Parts: sequence; C-alpha cells; structure tokens
Amino acid sequence: MELRKGCKYAIACPTSMGVRITPTNRMSVHNSNLYYMQATSAESNVLNVASSLGFPCLVMTKFVQDSPVAAFIKAQLRSRNIAFEGRELPQGGPWGYRHQFNVADSGFGLRAARVWNDRAGEIGRTLSSEDFDLDRIFGQEGVQILHISGLIAAMSQQTTQCCLKLARAAAKYGTKISFDLNYRASFWEGREAELRSAFHEIAEKADILVGNEEDFQLCLGFAGPEAGGENLTEKLEHFKAMILQVREKYPHAQVFATTLREVLSANQNKWGAIMLAGDQWYVEEPRVIDIMDRIGGGDGFTGGVLYGILKGWEPEKWIRFGWATGAMAAGSMNDYAEPADEKQVWAVYAGNARVQR
Repeated sequence: MELRKGCKYAIACPTSMGVRITPTNRMSVHNSNLYYMQATSAESNVLNVASSLGFPCLVMTKFVQDSPVAAFIKAQLRSRNIAFEGRELPQGGPWGYRHQFNVADSGFGLRAARVWNDRAGEIGRTLSSEDFDLDRIFGQEGVQILHISGLIAAMSQQTTQCCLKLARAAAKYGTKISFDLNYRASFWEGREAELRSAFHEIAEKADILVGNEEDFQLCLGFAGPEAGGENLTEKLEHFKAMILQVREKYPHAQVFATTLREVLSANQNKWGAIMLAGDQWYVEEPRVIDIMDRIGGGDGFTGGVLYGILKGWEPEKWIRFGWATGAMAAGSMNDYAEPADEKQVWAVYAGNARVQR
C-alpha cells in the first residue's frame, strides 16, 4: 500500500478522550477500594502501537477548560508520544461538560469482565470539524493514515458530521483511511438511517475496513450468513463470504480484517485474526493467550496492522504483528499496547517468553 510521503503525522484520529477506572487487584468494582486510572479512548489506543515505536501520531479531540481530568489526559498522551489538538470549552458549572468515565473490572476466572460507561455531559460529543484547520493538518502538514472508529462516528450528530468531513479532507489530500466499524447498539438507537448513510460514505472512501460479521451487517446492511456451527473452518468461511460481498460494494478498500476470539475464562482467551489484502487471505488461527484485561485487544490488533503498513512490510507481517500487539494489549492493565521495540512484539508472536538479557 503506497502511503503519502513527507507527512508530519503517521496516523491521526478524531476521538473523545476519557478516563477508565479499574480495580488494581482484579476485584469487582463494587467490593474494591483501590483503583487504577488511565486516559483512554478506542481511537487513541490504536495509535499507541505506532507512537510507542517512534511514529508521530495526532489525536484530534476536545477538552474541558481548567479541568484536572483534562490535564491528566494531556499528560498521559504526552507520555505516550501522542500529540493532540483540541479546543477547550468552559465546564459551565457542575451540570456542564466533562470527560467520560469508564468504570470497569477485569474479571477473574469465570467471573466475566464488566464495563460501566458514564458519558453524561461528555465534551467529546461536541467535536466538530470546525474545531480544526483541516487544510493545514491534511494539506500542509500531512497525515499518512486517518483512523476513524464507529464509536466516535456514531456518538452524536456533531461527531458523525465531523468524521464525514475529516474523511472527505483525508481523501482530498491523499491520506489513506482506516475505518473500524465498531457497532454499538446504544449509539445507533433512533439514528439507524442517518448512521447507515454516514457509515456508507466513510466506507466508500476507506482503504482499510475492520469489523466482524455483525459490524458489517448492522453498520452497512449486509445479509448475515446462514446459521453455522462452532467449527472454526465454518466461521472463517462465513466471514470470507461476507467480505467478498463487502469488497464488491466497496472496491476502493484494499484491506479487510477482524480478530477471532474464544473466551475460555476472564484469564485466558483463544486469540486469532483473519485478513484479506488484495486477493490474498491471511489467517492467524486462534491460540491461547493469558489475559490481564481484555479491553483494547482489538484496538491493539488494528494498531499493529497499521504499523506494518506504515513500515512498508508485506501483508503477511501486518497480521502477525497485529496479532501480537493485540495480545500485548490484552496482557496489560492499560487499554493499549505499548511495545518497547519490534523485537519484543515478534517474541510475543513466536510464543517466546524466555528472559531476554
């Protein structure tokens, strides 16, 4: 995949930054009294693989003015080597704007992970393309890949329009577009026709489409496969059949990918992936991985695939690297993968956990 040269940023994304609060000891939220807080969003989690390994990345967001939570988020992004741009709005009193809170426990054994989103008054819902100088960012400075998630694209009418205008600007200036469909029923309720139209336009411009069968069905209106068993071969064949339909409708896209996950317990999953690049299928059959916190595994996978594209590798390495960075995210209390170097990622892929001196 040929990327634009001479760009200031490798990857940029629109997003609504928030904080996630998790018990540190894998207890449930309701019976723990010690918590770990991190700055997070699905889209910034994707950027973190490339930013950790030296690529300049940009978060396009919005902040609450003079908020200590906003200051915490900015400090976390700086520590992750991620630049940010975002207007600041006054809080507007105790009932005004704030950054979202995501309260969760990681689960343990047969007790499943649980996530509680508290998004009332979320500042990110006001995100607008008018908050940014798109000609400067995409035209003068340059971005190689714009990553859009279905979460930010469906969050509000304003964020939907923002993502549409960013996709148009990216296409105008030769920026590749990565689109993770990321369907969430609560975001789509009452807006199905509007969002289907918007997602269709972004998908038409996308070079990389990420999503499972349900994402393609519910976001883009594709018919689901006939009911099948639990056999992995059947699941893969169903996905392949759907992706061939998707490619026919969206011929501009060059890459289609999704993760494969089987939950054994909150501590162990089977983790795999499948990708179509050009006319070639690539499959990483599920292997057992250990889980610290499963949130962010899919974003870690997407981030690893995008890193491989930025490096100019062959597609076979994209999916392998993505498999490993997804596993790394799931093996961390953070929602994102933060590899020390490529060697560490390839050791994860090889299943080599021996001490490296």
